[in-house]
Amino acid sequence: MLVSSASTSRCRLVNETLKTTSHRLPLADATLDAPTAAPAPTETRAAASGVSVIIPAKNAAAYIGETIASALAQDDVTEVIVVDDGSTDDTVAIIGSIRDPRLRLATNDATGVSAARNLGARGARGNWLMFLDADDRLRSGAVATLLATAKAAPQAVLVYGDYNTIDSAGRPIGRRALLKGRLKPSGHVLERLAGGNFIVNGGIMLVRLDAFRAAGGFDVSLRYCEDWHCWCRLAALGEFAYVPKLLLDYRLHTANTMNAAVRTPQDFLPAVARVFDDELILGKLPSGAAPRLRQAAEIHLVTYAAMQAVRFGRYREALGYLGMVGRRSLKAMPRSAVRIALSCFGI
Repeated sequence: MLVSSASTSRCRLVNETLKTTSHRLPLADATLDAPTAAPAPTETRAAASGVSVIIPAKNAAAYIGETIASALAQDDVTEVIVVDDGSTDDTVAIIGSIRDPRLRLATNDATGVSAARNLGARGARGNWLMFLDADDRLRSGAVATLLATAKAAPQAVLVYGDYNTIDSAGRPIGRRALLKGRLKPSGHVLERLAGGNFIVNGGIMLVRLDAFRAAGGFDVSLRYCEDWHCWCRLAALGEFAYVPKLLLDYRLHTANTMNAAVRTPQDFLPAVARVFDDELILGKLPSGAAPRLRQAAEIHLVTYAAMQAVRFGRYREALGYLGMVGRRSLKAMPRSAVRIALSCFGI
C-alpha cells in the first residue's frame, strides 16, 4: 500500500505474503522510501524479460474469462495475477475454472483498485508489470511489441502504446486508428505528462518492477486519476518509450460507462493537487513550471469531463465545462473544443 504525506511524499510498499489459490509466496522486503529509492542502472538489471500481468477484478464475471485468455495468449507472460476485490458474482469461480499454471488468484477484501494493484505488484515475479483492467482485452502480440520497444530503449522505465475501444460484445467502436500520424512522447516526458495524462490505460504499457517499487506504487488515497499520479512519479525516475501501435481493446459497457457518466471535473481535481504537492515530481520539473503545468492539467481534466458528457448526450453540461476551460485560459478553448467535438466520433 502506498502511504501519502504532503510534507514528505514518503511511500511504502508493505512487505507481506501474497495469498493465492494454490500456495503462499514469501516475498522479499519491499519496503521503500521514495523518492530516494531509484531503479537500478540498466546494466545491473536482470537479463530476463518476464512479464507479470496484474488484473484487479470486482464483479467482473461477464468479461474476466476473455481478459485472462487475452493475457495468457501473449508470449513472454510469466504469470497473470488476478486480485479479487470483494466480488459477489461468479468472478472467483470463473478464475478457478481456468487451468493454467501461470494464473494466480489473490484476495483484497474490497479495499479498492489501487490497493489491489499494489498487492499484485508485491507478489510479482516478472521484471515487467502490466496493469490490465478486468473488462479489457489485449490484442495479439501486444506484450511482444512492448518488449521489443523496451529492448530498443534499455534506459526506459516504462514503455507504452495506444488503444482502441470496443463495445460490450467486443465489437470495435473507436476510430483511434485514424490518428496514425499522432506521435506521443518518448524520453524524459515528465513535463508533458504533468500537464495531462496521455497514457490513460495501464493495459497499454509495461513498467519495470524495480521502478514501480521505487515510485511507491499507486496512491490509495486517490479515488480517480491515481494512475496519472503514479505515471508522473515514474517519469520523475526515468525515461519512457512510445510505440505507435494499437495494443489494447478498451471496453465500454453499461457498468463502466454509468460510472464515467456521473463524474465531474471536481472528482479529478484532488489528483491535480496531489501531483503538484509531490516533492519527487516537483523536484524534477523545470524551475517555475509548476503553475503553468497545473493549469494545463486542470484544463486537460475539465476537457475530458466535457468529452464524457458529450458521449452521454449531456451537451449542456459539456458547454458548461468548456466555459470552465475558458475561465482558466481563453487560449485553450479552441483546442478543447476540437477535442470535445472529436469525442462525438469515438476519437
